[in-house]
Amino acid sequence: MLNERLVYVNGGFVKWPEATVHMMSHSFARGSTIFEVISFYATASGPAVFRLHEHIFRLEKSAAYLDMELPGDHDTLCRAVAEAVRRNRLEKGVIKVVGYYPQFALDIQPPQKRLDLAIFAMDPSQDAAGLEFSFEKGTTAGIARWRKLDPQTIPIEAKAAANYLNGMIARLDVQKRGLEDAILLDTQGFIAEGATESVFFVKEDRLLTPSLGTVLDSITRRSILQVARHLGIETSEGRLPPELIFQADEIFFANTPFKVIPVRRVEDREMPSAPGPMQRRLWDVLQRIAAGKEPAFAEWLYPV
Repeated sequence: MLNERLVYVNGGFVKWPEATVHMMSHSFARGSTIFEVISFYATASGPAVFRLHEHIFRLEKSAAYLDMELPGDHDTLCRAVAEAVRRNRLEKGVIKVVGYYPQFALDIQPPQKRLDLAIFAMDPSQDAAGLEFSFEKGTTAGIARWRKLDPQTIPIEAKAAANYLNGMIARLDVQKRGLEDAILLDTQGFIAEGATESVFFVKEDRLLTPSLGTVLDSITRRSILQVARHLGIETSEGRLPPELIFQADEIFFANTPFKVIPVRRVEDREMPSAPGPMQRRLWDVLQRIAAGKEPAFAEWLYPV
């Protein structure tokens, strides 16, 4: 199916196989790509993109952190995302927005500030085998030996391709031990996040998550905290010690495609009640929001 998809590139559309850059381009060779991954859902009124404005705001922040220029203002980029979904006649799926330098460059500095921009819209159920997810099954996790990138060495709030080597090697580390997903500690020894996910803990009916500063300002993290407060759940953001991993009543990851990912085992500790009751409450409300059935959160959906 991917070969049939149309890709937005710099104001026009090309066929999927034509959405390429040279292997010696700066962004390929140096990792100087910024991106957003965004979900969109089928609603009674048609497809709707989840928190599109927030994702584009974060793309703009990533560009600012790295002294890049995007080829379009906020509203132009939002309209381009919606058009990519329309052109591909999709009802639900995932969007990837990519800002990149296509030019050849040997120097570590990019050849210019202005980025090219591509937008990919796809339905993983049709286009990406191996991305199946079961809320009931959840996942297993381990503490990676690799630490989260330190914010004094690189702007970790920038959603940049080069930063994700950190998560890749962390997940590879725990997979060698038969586990699926990684929990990274920061360089001070506190819990940070997953390889590509935020991480949450439930302890005595309180929802806990690491504070911003050493983790990405995840849109899904933000959404879960807002939904929890809407439900009257007490939330707390702070520097969380690794001991909490073995004391929490529930543990789950959160990311764009799947929202709530229950952890059924962490290291050698089984979590037999996973998905736990708080995970189920949050999951149920987030599914209703995505379907356009929660009026209090209607502004989170950008109609296509």
